[in-house]
Amino acid sequence: MDRQRILLLFGAALISATLLTWFLYAKTKAPKALATIPVVAAVHDLPLGTLLRKTDLRLIPVLDKDVPKGAISQTAQAVNRVLLYPVVANEPLTLAKLSAPNTTEGISSTIEPGYRAVSIPITDASGVAGLIQPNSRVDVLFTRTGKMADALTTTILQNVKVISIGRITQVGQTVDPRAPKMPVATLMVMPQDAQKLELAKSQGRVSLSLRNPLDQSVTPDNNPVTADALDPTGAFPRRQRVAGRANLDPKVWEDLADDKKPAKKEPEKPRAVVDVFHGDKHVQELFR
Repeated sequence: MDRQRILLLFGAALISATLLTWFLYAKTKAPKALATIPVVAAVHDLPLGTLLRKTDLRLIPVLDKDVPKGAISQTAQAVNRVLLYPVVANEPLTLAKLSAPNTTEGISSTIEPGYRAVSIPITDASGVAGLIQPNSRVDVLFTRTGKMADALTTTILQNVKVISIGRITQVGQTVDPRAPKMPVATLMVMPQDAQKLELAKSQGRVSLSLRNPLDQSVTPDNNPVTADALDPTGAFPRRQRVAGRANLDPKVWEDLADDKKPAKKEPEKPRAVVDVFHGDKHVQELFR
C-alpha cells in the first residue's frame, strides 16, 4: 500500500512538473500569434492621378502596432477616389494619399483648393537644363527685353510648386516617344499670381530658377535688376527709377543725363561768293 501511494505521488509530481515546464516554455520561448488588422493596399504600382478601381485594391494584414495613421480598412472607402501621390505594390493606402470622394479623374484632382494650374513655355536654358522635375520648388523670373536702358529682370513669384513638366507628372515616369514633345512647365499658383504670370508672359520672357525643397525662405524686397548692374563703367545711358511706379511700367525710368549727343558743327559761312563764267561753264569761288 505504501508502495502504491509512493508511485501515485511520484506520477502526480511528474505530470505536474511536465505541465509546468510546458507552460513556462509556451510563455517564454514559443512563438506568439500577434494581432493583425486588415488594411487596403495597392495590388500593383499606381501613378499619381489614378482613379482607383476595385481591381486595383486588396486587403493585407498589418500588425496592429504598424498600422499607419489614416489607414483605410474597407476597399469601398477608396474606390472612385484619385491618388494624390504615387504608390507601389502592397503599400497601404491612407486618407492623406487620396482625393476627396466623388472627385473628377486626372491630375486636376491634385491641385490644392484655392490654387490654379498655369503653364509657361520653357527651354533648356529657362528650365534649368532639365533639372526641374514634378514637385520641384522654383522661383519665377520675368525679364523685360528691349533697349538696354529699359531692360530689367525681377522675381515675380517665389517658392512655387511644379505640377508637371510637359506630360510628365512624377519623377521617373516614361512617356510614349512618339508623342509630341511639350516644352512647358505647369505651376500651381494662387489666382492673383496666375494673372501676374500671364501678364509677364505677354510682356517679356519668363524663366525658372530651381530652389532647394527644404528652403522655405521668401525675399521680401525684390528690386529689379537693371542694365546698371551690367555697367560698372557707366558706358550705358544712366537711368533712375521714379518712386511709386510699377515695375512693369515703362514710364518708371527717366534720364538723369539728357543723353546729349555732340552737336553737329555747321560749316563756316563764306564772306564772299564770286560767280565766274568761262564760256558756258559756271563756277562759284568762295572767299572765307
